[in-house]
Amino acid sequence: MENPEIQYGAMVKTGLKMGIQKGWEGFLWMMKIVLPVSLLISLLDWSGWIGRLDFLLTPVMGFLQLPPAAALPLLIGMLANIYGAIAAMVVLPLNEGQMTLIGIFLLMAHNLIQEGIIQGKAGTNPIKATLFRIITASITVMIVGPWLVSGPAAISSTGTLPPVRPLFTAMLWQWLQATTFLCFKILLIIMLIMTLLETMKFLDWISYIVRVFSPLLKLVGLDAKIGLLWMPAIIFGLAYGGAVIVEEAQAEHLSMVEDPPLFISLGLNAWWLYIPRIVVAVITVHLIRLWYRFRH
Repeated sequence: MENPEIQYGAMVKTGLKMGIQKGWEGFLWMMKIVLPVSLLISLLDWSGWIGRLDFLLTPVMGFLQLPPAAALPLLIGMLANIYGAIAAMVVLPLNEGQMTLIGIFLLMAHNLIQEGIIQGKAGTNPIKATLFRIITASITVMIVGPWLVSGPAAISSTGTLPPVRPLFTAMLWQWLQATTFLCFKILLIIMLIMTLLETMKFLDWISYIVRVFSPLLKLVGLDAKIGLLWMPAIIFGLAYGGAVIVEEAQAEHLSMVEDPPLFISLGLNAWWLYIPRIVVAVITVHLIRLWYRFRH
């Protein structure tokens, strides 16, 4: 019989190797989104085209306490993915508070088309789920907005487009610097997360983690028997959690990287990225449970 220590070490090595491989592949895939999107947004910003839509975007963004320029990363994140939204945020004149509000919104309502399909296959009405995510994200941003747009985070930038257009070469150099730094941080984050997650998968730690967090499941209002579905969704993100629920039918096409660390790489406060979503999730689950009890 093989030595348990040797077997354990082999699983750790395999997990690290697979994590590095998947991390690098995921990074290259993300770069195919981040680089062209960030360059396109920089060109639109430099040309002044975004400013021409201020009269349309200002009233809508005003409800979320965001400048008109925030509409682009919001739309990209809702219709496509987090990575394109981050690529847009890093090259637009947005301050820390405004980027945090965008991050909170998109972490609750991103990739709506793809994840709506997954939710539909899991038995949830995709239209209701999508509308609920958008409404909940909007309400959450409107609630936490006063603490972010009026605090120190809002002083670093005016949040409006610059009145003087820089030289084209200066714009390209600024884009290159900002994007290179962002890509480096994304690479570090992805490698760290993927190696950790792959190692956890090979060591079969997920079931043990579920047992540890079983009291939290009760607090949130979830049945402990769905912990094995809840835990992958929390750790790996909704896409992978949904893939587990539908027997990983689309696993080869879905991202397995959790998104908040990518926003943290922009210098945003982790407290605002995590706590409001957790509070809203707990309240929502309990309200839904009460609704079903009332109906039945």
